[in-house]
Amino acid sequence: MNKLIMQYFCMRYLNGIKYYLKNPESLLLRLASIGILKMDDKKYVCMLYKEKMGCELSLTSPQLFNEKIQFLKLYDRNPLYSRLVDKYKVKKWIAEKIGQKYVIRTLGVWDSFDDIDFNKLPNQFVLKCTHDSGGVVIVKDKKHFSKANAKKILEKSLKTDYYLLGREWAYKNVRRRLIAEEYVYDNSVSDLRDYKVFCFDGKAKYIQVDIDRHSNHKRNIYDTEWNYIDAQIEYPTDKNYIIEKPECLNELIELAETIADGIPHVRTDFYIIGNKILFGEMTFYHGNGFEKIQPREFEITLGNNIDLKKVYR
Repeated sequence: MNKLIMQYFCMRYLNGIKYYLKNPESLLLRLASIGILKMDDKKYVCMLYKEKMGCELSLTSPQLFNEKIQFLKLYDRNPLYSRLVDKYKVKKWIAEKIGQKYVIRTLGVWDSFDDIDFNKLPNQFVLKCTHDSGGVVIVKDKKHFSKANAKKILEKSLKTDYYLLGREWAYKNVRRRLIAEEYVYDNSVSDLRDYKVFCFDGKAKYIQVDIDRHSNHKRNIYDTEWNYIDAQIEYPTDKNYIIEKPECLNELIELAETIADGIPHVRTDFYIIGNKILFGEMTFYHGNGFEKIQPREFEITLGNNIDLKKVYR
């Protein structure tokens, strides 16, 4: 068995070498993404865009939504953004902006996993990193969850410089910490549904709702009147999957626009449980600017909503 394992890893290693010999730019990007190779943001973003999207990035006259997201990464350097992507610090700002009742309760914040006193946490909670996207552990039963596995996941995220991966500038100076939040759920659906509101210069235009993210991921898009839009962003859309118009839709839009006021583009995410709205997070670079959007006309329409003349420099 050990011999087979060694052969497997040797084969993967050799295949990796062959790939990078054929694709030297991919090797440069990989080294730059983990900080071994120094590369300026503009060069890195242009190279990564070509690798991900299969075409050159236009920064002189960007038209597509993904092109403009790359532009925002490089040139929209509002220092407030670093606070707004920090999953701990943003809560106070949100409470001041729209009210404490929309903020999920924080149970604790720590610099390392070993600092967490699990005896002081309830039976259900969520652990996440403050500086990234994806470093999350959901605990539904404290007595039966694996602390070792949670530690492995979260410590890996704590070591990751999230800014280096895609040069999403807002994350560059966020302090890396862990927080525990109250576990929220909706008994009426199997998967907690979040509503991602695309705002442009403080005006809501589209709402994205993800479906079955952990099994057969789909994604429906609606306008602010809850009319279905036959387009897809990365994942397939399903017009036959009916998502009822939220009763609190007007309130949701008003909250999103209040939060997004004065920002060229931001996606504001919320959970709706019953008719109760809870703030999730703010995302300045949807999909890192690399999610494929179809049809092309819709990506152009999305891009037209971003006015780059209003970019903070």
